[in-house]
Amino acid sequence: MLPDERGYFGRFGGRFVPETLMPALEELATAYQMVSREQEFKEELAYYLKNYVGRPTPLYFAARLTSNCKGAQIYLKREDLNHTGAHKINNTIGQVLLARRMGKNRVIAETGAGQHGVATATVAALFGLTCVIYMGEEDMARQALNVFRMRLLGAEVVPVTTGSKTLKDAMNEAMRDWVTNVENTYYIIGSVAGPHPYPLMVRDFQCVIGIEAKQQLLNETGRLPDFIVACVGGGSNSLGIFYPFLDAPEVQLIGVEAAGLGLASGKHAATLTQGRPGVLHGSLSYVLQDEEGQIKLAHSISAGLDYPGVGPEHSFLKESGRVVYTTITDFEALQAFQLLSCTEGIIPA
Repeated sequence: MLPDERGYFGRFGGRFVPETLMPALEELATAYQMVSREQEFKEELAYYLKNYVGRPTPLYFAARLTSNCKGAQIYLKREDLNHTGAHKINNTIGQVLLARRMGKNRVIAETGAGQHGVATATVAALFGLTCVIYMGEEDMARQALNVFRMRLLGAEVVPVTTGSKTLKDAMNEAMRDWVTNVENTYYIIGSVAGPHPYPLMVRDFQCVIGIEAKQQLLNETGRLPDFIVACVGGGSNSLGIFYPFLDAPEVQLIGVEAAGLGLASGKHAATLTQGRPGVLHGSLSYVLQDEEGQIKLAHSISAGLDYPGVGPEHSFLKESGRVVYTTITDFEALQAFQLLSCTEGIIPA
């Protein structure tokens, strides 16, 4: 099972962080290793997933969308029906329970679309923890409603004005905060990125999506699907549904990256399609970078996907060939967004 004890998925992953953070990461890895084996922790997590988050989420047969597309029988895993409206709370509820076990009274997070920020602020309010959210100034303008929700939940939302003023820069600031306040602060990373053990932990907390979907599909159709398709930014929702199917080679797994204004324009977030291996935010993975190794600006109409990196396990799955990664443009994404909304009455998260 990957990652190995050093946090590597093949050649990807690891810990590339300042020396000041190594003890905190060691403490976190040890704590997670312990609680992930505890029946009491598993039961507490299951309780909150059921009674607070609202799991299991339905697997819904999209009959009108299926008819419109004139091809595959399309099922939707309804993560939008979770408390807070997205998959992010699967991870934040798990990590906040871990933070409490570790005696931390302050949580911080980065957010792009605001969904992870809202999910973090929500669980911090639930357990009475101080909460600080870092968010790029541009994303705050694009996602003003989520900023309002975070503040309503009692979080301090800190605008990030450096760089592209988006998710990458918010993550930079959150890591700076963690270095400064490591004694009392727990950093809830929102995706399967970052230094070990974050890619492992976030995957483990998110794979409830695929575990449920697998059983629901078997109950509904009597077999596994031919294809599973999910968007990839940092990669937590896609890995959450892919992971329980990795050992089923008959299921084709397809990750869709943001091609933005088109790959040729240079304004995209297609890290696995157009990037190359490098280090970003503490791990070795595919990264959008120039010839000199400087991180490029990413673009997507989706505030949650304009990230110039990707989780290291996705990089491993790309090179192993188990998952196929493709892209769609902003225009194509908006077309699909409108089609789903009009045919099924479901506005995507």
